[in-house]
Amino acid sequence: QVRLVESGGGLVQAGGSLRLSCVASGSFSRINVMGWYRQAPGKERELAATITSGDSTNYADSVKGRFTISRDSAENTVYLQMTSLKPEDTAVYYCYTNTYYSGTSWNYWGKGTLVTVSS
Repeated sequence: QVRLVESGGGLVQAGGSLRLSCVASGSFSRINVMGWYRQAPGKERELAATITSGDSTNYADSVKGRFTISRDSAENTVYLQMTSLKPEDTAVYYCYTNTYYSGTSWNYWGKGTLVTVSS
């Protein structure tokens, strides 16, 4: 079992910045991918950004150039630096990880942290 704990959400004005953090703990041999998904009110959950163990990154088109994902492998932590925030970035942001343990890969989700961008 893996636990993901997110922090850093909050209320910010349009054009502002926030930094999300997520720490993974529990039973795993290797973290393959960590990342962030988001779910806006009335919408489906969607990818924001992911980063692999080899530091390959993937961003949604809507956040490219504004969000930066990074990780601290020693601390099993992933960060999402969000700049030039827009009201449409308002969502619950969920931390995600794919880990390898006991011969199998596993997917885990955090409980989410709310980001609200006011206009």
